[in-house]
Parts: sequence; C-alpha cells; structure tokens
Amino acid sequence: MSYNKIVELLGSDADNLLKYQSKTIDKSLLHAPSSSFVDDIYSNSNRNVQVLRSLQTLFGTGRLSNTGFLSILPVDQGIEHTAGASFSPNPIYFDPENIIKLAIEGGCSAVATTYGNLAIMSRKYAHKIPFLVKINHNELLTYPNKFDQIMFGSVREAWNLGAVAVGATIYFGSEESSRQIMEVAAAFEEAHELGMATVLWCYARNNAFKKDGTDYHVAADITGQANHLGVTIQADIIKQKLPENNGGFTAVNFAKSHKKMYEQLSSEHPIDLCRYQVANCYMGRIGLINSGGESKGASDMTEAVRTAVINKRAGGTGLIMGRKAFQRPMNEGVALLNAVQDVYLAKEIDLA
Repeated sequence: MSYNKIVELLGSDADNLLKYQSKTIDKSLLHAPSSSFVDDIYSNSNRNVQVLRSLQTLFGTGRLSNTGFLSILPVDQGIEHTAGASFSPNPIYFDPENIIKLAIEGGCSAVATTYGNLAIMSRKYAHKIPFLVKINHNELLTYPNKFDQIMFGSVREAWNLGAVAVGATIYFGSEESSRQIMEVAAAFEEAHELGMATVLWCYARNNAFKKDGTDYHVAADITGQANHLGVTIQADIIKQKLPENNGGFTAVNFAKSHKKMYEQLSSEHPIDLCRYQVANCYMGRIGLINSGGESKGASDMTEAVRTAVINKRAGGTGLIMGRKAFQRPMNEGVALLNAVQDVYLAKEIDLA
C-alpha cells in the first residue's frame, strides 16, 4: 500500500495524525525502533546470548525484517472468547495449520497462539516462522464466567515445541493480579534462562475502572502504569490496548498521580496518549506493540491503519492484530496485515 493510499484511507483524520507534532514528551528522549534495535538496547541488558538470538529472530522475520518493527498474528481467542464465537466467521481457522499459514502468507514476524495449536503443527512449521506460545489464558467454560488468567502448561513445554518466545497476560487491578504477577515473573525468568523472549499482555481489569459512563480500562495513566509493571518483571515486549482517554487514577480516585502526567506529559491527542504508554516502557527501550482490536467489518482496514500510524508516530514497535485478519477470507486477511506493515515501511511516516 502506497503512502497516498494510507492518506486516502485516513480521510479527514489524515492531517491530524500524519502532520501532528507532539509537544509533550520530546521524541529525542525516546529509544526509537531501528534496524540495530537488538544490538543497541537488548544487548546491554542481562539477557543471555540465546535470548538475544530469539529476539533477533523475531525482529528479523517477515516483511518488517530488520526495521525494528514487529507485526504479530495472535490467535488465542479460541480459549479467551470461545472457539465457536471466534472461528464461526471463518471456520477454516478451527484448523491450527491455517492460523500458521496466515501468519506466513501475511509476512508476520511471529505467530502467537496456544500450546495445542503450535504443538500439533510444530515439526512442520517451527523452523519456518517464529512461534510465540501464549502460556496462560482466561477460559470461559466455568459457569458463571470468571475472569482470571491461569497457566495452561510449562515454559519447558513451550521450549520443547520450538518456540522462540512465550507470552502471558496479567489482569492488572484485578483481585488475582498479585498471584498472576508472581506466576508470570517466575515463568519469564525461566523462559530467559532457556533462551526465549518474553511478551506481556498488560491488561487492566476491574469493574471499578468504569465510572460515570467512561471506561478507564483504556486510560493512558492506568495502561501506562500496567506497562511499567510489565517491564519491571522483564518483559521484552509489551502488548497493550491503544489508549482512548486519560485520568483514570483521578476519576476512580485510587493509586497516585501528578498533575504533570496530564498537563505536560500527555494531551487528548491519540499520539500523545500512546506516547505516554511508550514512556512507561523505559522510554521505548522495551518495545510497545498495540493490539488491533475486534473486527467490525468494512471499517477494519481504516481502523487498523489508523492504529498503526498512532503507534508508529508515538514511538511504538508495531501491531499485534488477530480478529481483524482471521475473521475474514485468508486473502483479505493477508491484505489487511500487509496494509498495517506498509505503515511501518513508509518512510514518510515518522516520529511525531
């Protein structure tokens, strides 16, 4: 997709997103993605040589190879949202091989899915695209539904099936979050010992985060702090929802905040909201990938490109997009993944 096509897709929002210059956290303070990102950032850390190789494999695969950006296909919705609800729009994805094929055909950096999906196809594909095993899930078959991320297998099992990375979710703010933090921190330590990279889904979850008709689960201050907790337990990459508002701490009246968080370090502009998330990832030393969100049909392409532009201009590292891609015919899913990747390949789109 050409830059002109990207501008056309953004429509009336194009100038606001593509020409905006941030006046909050200056771009000179960020550790921006680059072709030498693994050498410049991770090689200075405590990550061992095997982890560095795994990270370089992720950053060196697919259409975004060696750009410093990532494009990951995540398909764990069969557990998180039920298989029927997730795959009914396109039943071919009940077969895990098609999930992996979509990631390969779509030029992705990795495929992120369950132990079972990757294990059943491991010998055929583990050497063809990086595997990212999601090691915990929220299952929906308990009645009444509960919301708790529980481990579905061992880190050693992920290593045995050929994974270069493991991923996990923590529901920050939930009653179970303390246990999840300890479980995931221990799992990430073992993953690093075995030479695998680590990716953390840093999701806020508490009914109190919805107040007066506003959902602060996607507030920049709450998600930013979730990111900061995630990098503290040594996640190599943070996955986060794109922020939609701010002021969750003050609206809900909990935690601690400072007025400069809202007046100087951020604004109402979506790029500034996302940049605050990047800042909480050690100013970009740990890559921030935003999620693509649910599929809404005809508007998916525009929404995906918009999210990619915001993430890239804020200083993020890429997109992890699943439902928009796999809940449609494979050729359309490939086109959508490629469109997002084209945003990161477009030299005209830079840091705001």
